[in-house]
Amino acid sequence: MSRIARCALFVVVAFALTACGGRGYQTKGIEGLLPDLSFRLTSETGQTLTAADMRGAPTVVFFGFTHCPDVCPTAMARVTAATEAAGEDLDASLQVLFVSVDPGRDTPQRLADYTSFFSDRVTGATASVERLRELTKRYRATFGYDEPNEFGDYNVSHSSAMYVFDAEGDARALFRPSDSVTAMAADLRRIAEG
Repeated sequence: MSRIARCALFVVVAFALTACGGRGYQTKGIEGLLPDLSFRLTSETGQTLTAADMRGAPTVVFFGFTHCPDVCPTAMARVTAATEAAGEDLDASLQVLFVSVDPGRDTPQRLADYTSFFSDRVTGATASVERLRELTKRYRATFGYDEPNEFGDYNVSHSSAMYVFDAEGDARALFRPSDSVTAMAADLRRIAEG
């Protein structure tokens, strides 16, 4: 296959993937590109939390950790602002799931303290490292641990995107750090209103 033919094929495939991702979103539409919402975690209350518990309202999922110095608090502040900006009439219809990829330090109580700082609509949860790896792989997210320092402290690298699922658990949008709160709010409203 010639170089020109390979380039043309690449453009066609890229266009097809973009077209599958949903149109009209102000953020990144991902309809048909990722599997539906599915998980089994331990919530900040210490109880088992599954995707079925989140059905009935759009859910924004973010993978992070409570010791995160910048990315996580910024992401949580942004998504909280976006859910508020989406409109008061949608308050009960939007929820955020903060999935800690640091189960060694993020106990249910620590998660509850962390999420309550941002909003009542944010729920914290975590699981074993093995289960978290399966979950992040499902949504093409990543995380990893740095070597601990002499005090046992360590950093966790993780994906910075937020995944938005509709009330039925279907993947609809991807919020990236470059997306504005206004764009996020508009897409949350669109997804909540069906």
